Amino acid sequence: MTNSKLAAAALAVSLLASSVASAQDAMVNGEVKKVDETAKKITLKHGPIKNLGMDDDGMTMVFKVKDPAMLKQVKVGDKVQFTAERGDDGIAITKIQKGK
Repeated sequence: MTNSKLAAAALAVSLLASSVASAQDAMVNGEVKKVDETAKKITLKHGPIKNLGMDDDGMTMVFKVKDPAMLKQVKVGDKVQFTAERGDDGIAITKIQKGK
């Protein structure tokens, strides 16, 4: 393998590792307070959401969900980890999983 191909491969591995770390950093810890399947919304008590500029100590908020099927995975009282993104129609949960 030539030096340029080796350097390109090393760069690709480095970028992949940093994107995985960024995705993990974007996960926010929270607790489910309410699930409203009809409105396609979830109420979460959560910590800072840094990717949205919410660096405070956390709060309780109502979020839309990108995929309503996510609401079937959780129930009130569950500890969760989630990602949220700002879109044209506001902030929405894009991923949610039960916490560890």
